[in-house]
Amino acid sequence: MTSILHNPFFEALSASKHVLIAGAGGGFDIYAGLPLALALNKAGKRVSLANLSFTYLGGTDAPHFAPHVYRVGPKSTGQGGYFPEQALSARLHQHGLPWSVYAFEKVGAKPLLAGYQALVDDLEVDAVVLVDGGTDILMFGDEAGLGTPEEDMVSLSAVSQLKVPTRLVACLGFGIDAFHGVCHVHFLENVAELE
Repeated sequence: MTSILHNPFFEALSASKHVLIAGAGGGFDIYAGLPLALALNKAGKRVSLANLSFTYLGGTDAPHFAPHVYRVGPKSTGQGGYFPEQALSARLHQHGLPWSVYAFEKVGAKPLLAGYQALVDDLEVDAVVLVDGGTDILMFGDEAGLGTPEEDMVSLSAVSQLKVPTRLVACLGFGIDAFHGVCHVHFLENVAELE
């Protein structure tokens, strides 16, 4: 029987016990990972959520968890009203999902790696799925339109260096990056070249 759980992506996670689903490019990327998180949870995996944040986390009351990492709760408050991680935490809480939402400060690859490694070590995570709510995380740099890959590349660099058994990238939202000038033929060519 074919289902979302029977494919190479989920087979790569079959031995994992605790999976961190992390938004690569900030903003609402973590929201694209929710179907994965729900499917993994249904399969009996422990799931945690994280996101590179565009919110000034020092201006929130979210507790500092590790270098450049904050633990965002359903009642966390921030400045300016833009706080996707808090909105997600509140929504999960409303639905009885006890997942914590961790937010990474927008920093360079080395400090982000330190934050990721602290989170992975503390939570005993054995798999990280880096989620892009689009496709520009797979731009090579020579395409006519790159989208907004800066944050994606920082996250990709950090996660590629993590000491964790399984690291995957998921591009969820094919077509959405056309708004940012990405030609999806280039994305498909890049996937073919990586394959």
